[in-house]
Amino acid sequence: MNEHKPPVLCIVGPTATGKSDLGIALAKILNGEVLSADSMQVYRGMDVGTAKVPLHARQGVPHHLLDLVEPDVRFTVADWVTAADEVIAALHRRGKLPIVVGGTGLYIRAICEDLDFGAATEAPEARQRWVRYLEAHGAEALHAALAKVDPPTAQRLHPNDTRRVLRALEVYEAGGGRPLSASYDWRVKGGRYWTVQFGLTVDRPILYERVNRRVDAMMADGLASEVTRLWERGYSRSLPAMQAIGYKELLAWLDGECSLAEAVAAVKQNTRRFVKRQLSWFRRDPRVEWIELDPEGRVEDADLQRILSVGQRMLAGIQSACRE
Repeated sequence: MNEHKPPVLCIVGPTATGKSDLGIALAKILNGEVLSADSMQVYRGMDVGTAKVPLHARQGVPHHLLDLVEPDVRFTVADWVTAADEVIAALHRRGKLPIVVGGTGLYIRAICEDLDFGAATEAPEARQRWVRYLEAHGAEALHAALAKVDPPTAQRLHPNDTRRVLRALEVYEAGGGRPLSASYDWRVKGGRYWTVQFGLTVDRPILYERVNRRVDAMMADGLASEVTRLWERGYSRSLPAMQAIGYKELLAWLDGECSLAEAVAAVKQNTRRFVKRQLSWFRRDPRVEWIELDPEGRVEDADLQRILSVGQRMLAGIQSACRE
């Protein structure tokens, strides 16, 4: 830990653990603002399915890194890092505490480490070829193709995570056979910020029930209508953004491949699988300070005070720097 670096507080963990609510509560107490670390919330028009906090529910707390691009625009982790660095610098200048909230592990790691994204170039022709391969042969075959050229990346990606599998194959071809697993230095060294990560978790059965209720709430809030609007605008499953959970399943329904009930069941199942991968990702980082929620999904008072103590120390450092 290097407290002489610019501080950033991170709230991480799997889907449906209440990270957004906690981020807002902390920001109100700590004179902070929230940065979304969610790879799907950068897309405009994808609100319900990505669980963006509605404006009226943000309680006056500014949220950054939302609605940056249209769903048919490529947006990489390197793009996100550039945008995040700009926001963090601006917040520090104003004496505000940046609170990064989200479950996209690579985004969080890019804040905690100085990762090198230079090798992750683009190869549009190769990507389209693999998209056609996916459409013709399915997710399992696509994942098997990745396993042949980049076993470490294939091992950490689920076959249903076709968006990232496609990206890994694209990086492999763009790099002349250099796999994605060789593109980043995964050692824990620390980066340009003083970061502290608090991870939210809860017993697996409770978490899965929260996931199921969350999907039901999304359907009640108009997820099917949202996906239909995107479909009518021509956004198909061939786009990386449309591979997001909740969108690809309902697009399959709109394409006549399944019933709506089957699509919703698939959303729940794929979200539960995604939660397992998120937990595996964050548990590999020994710096995450885990907080066990109570059965009602609340943060215990002692844990909240632990987070606030760190946040107050960070805020004091930021405001002291502003006065110099």
